[in-house]
Amino acid sequence: MKVGGQAIIEGVLMMGKNISIAVRDNKGTIVVEEISKKTPTSSKLFKVIFLRGIISLYYSLYYGIYALDRSAEISSGQKMKKSETVSSLLFAIALAIGLFFILPILLTGLVKSLKGKEFVFSLVEGLIRLGLFLLYVYAISFFKDVKRIFQYHGAEHMVINTYESNEDLIVENVRKHSTIHPRCGTSFAMIFLIISVIIFSVLGSLIHLDIFGKIISRVILIPVVVGFSYEFLRVSARGSRFMKILTSPGLVLQKLTTATPDDSQIEVAIAALRKAVGEEDKTDHKKDNEGPEFFG
Repeated sequence: MKVGGQAIIEGVLMMGKNISIAVRDNKGTIVVEEISKKTPTSSKLFKVIFLRGIISLYYSLYYGIYALDRSAEISSGQKMKKSETVSSLLFAIALAIGLFFILPILLTGLVKSLKGKEFVFSLVEGLIRLGLFLLYVYAISFFKDVKRIFQYHGAEHMVINTYESNEDLIVENVRKHSTIHPRCGTSFAMIFLIISVIIFSVLGSLIHLDIFGKIISRVILIPVVVGFSYEFLRVSARGSRFMKILTSPGLVLQKLTTATPDDSQIEVAIAALRKAVGEEDKTDHKKDNEGPEFFG
């Protein structure tokens, strides 16, 4: 069984046979909950090439947001208001669209020498988008709360690496493994950005669009880029030397989005994975090639 995960507030979400979370509450107790029995592979559409990437992204976002809210409640001991969740989600969406789609186009539009050169315009725009993303990740890495989440992100990867190595899920074994994992959402984000440069550059060479048209086309084509990026990530996870070279930027970026966890954080990640896969699972975890690819 292939598994995936995501760091949340003082905890970890894991996806295997089900989707579960483990969070350390304000008293120091690990609270473990199953939040859904549905996973991407439970959908018949998951077998459809390109479409399965969108399905996996949906699960990643939908249950990831729910898990973040639930982890905030457990860790703080306070109930979250739905209005706060909705407003935070709307703000995050607006920020993402503004920062990674509108701003790159507007900045590129300031370069008058690129007027009429659609392919070059799209290429420069994509490189600016990539630069803004890297700058954003670097900037938030200095926040104390984000650093804690990055530690749980590292714990999630270490535990999954241990599981896929068919080793017992105990802290001593987990400590031997890397905080880097090829199916990480960070790697997917890098692949997404790089492929978006290619797709939008080709589109720019074929169709002339004004600034507004460029913004709309970028948003509309997000599912297409997701589909291509997901399939690329699936192939890259098989480990050929050529694919490792192509995906190396995402692996390097994980050095920034993960941090070495302490034993208490590893214990939380272990609890989440055990709940997600079931204690009785004794299969060879490296053989199954189905399952979530960029969750976490």
